[in-house]
Amino acid sequence: MTEQTHEKLKAIKQSFRLMMNGVAARSMRDKGLDYKINWGVSLPDLQAMAREYEQDYELAIELWKEEIRECKILATLLMPPAQMPREVVDIWMEQTHSQEMVEIAAFHLYQHLDYAPVIAYEWMASDDNLRQMAAYLILARIFSRMKEPNDRGINEFLDQVSVALQSDHAGLKHAAMNCVMRFSELGDEYANMARKALCLDFL
Repeated sequence: MTEQTHEKLKAIKQSFRLMMNGVAARSMRDKGLDYKINWGVSLPDLQAMAREYEQDYELAIELWKEEIRECKILATLLMPPAQMPREVVDIWMEQTHSQEMVEIAAFHLYQHLDYAPVIAYEWMASDDNLRQMAAYLILARIFSRMKEPNDRGINEFLDQVSVALQSDHAGLKHAAMNCVMRFSELGDEYANMARKALCLDFL
């Protein structure tokens, strides 16, 4: 770690004390968001903090290493998508244990990766609920940009999402349903395919 990165990391960690929200941190713990250290800082406040820095690969890597909720969130906000290697994505996902972090990483970082569709289709077939959830969050954003999947992608998506919609995991089920809605918005043909494959009357 360079001295400059060390100083930035130190300043960021010190600033959390001034922004601490004990009530929010306690509420997160009560809801099962169990981080080693959690200052309860809101996402909008962290986004404002991130705007004070340029995207920085080294700083993002060092932030992620910290077992602190706010550091990990900032890591996803400051990592330049174009510089993030696949092996780092795999490490970060392996070390992700909360629905909150999955949602933030998928929305602010993973959907912008050049290889986002690749990891989405891989994670969609995983037996891990959080990976599957990340996959549908990523694909929903891709579909919302009107990027159409190929035939193989369509078949794989419909096969996997039909299982996810039966999941007992509320976060996964919600992400899967939202993804189906975005898929259907690609056009009438896609809506008809989803309606037929998934037996959904409301599409």
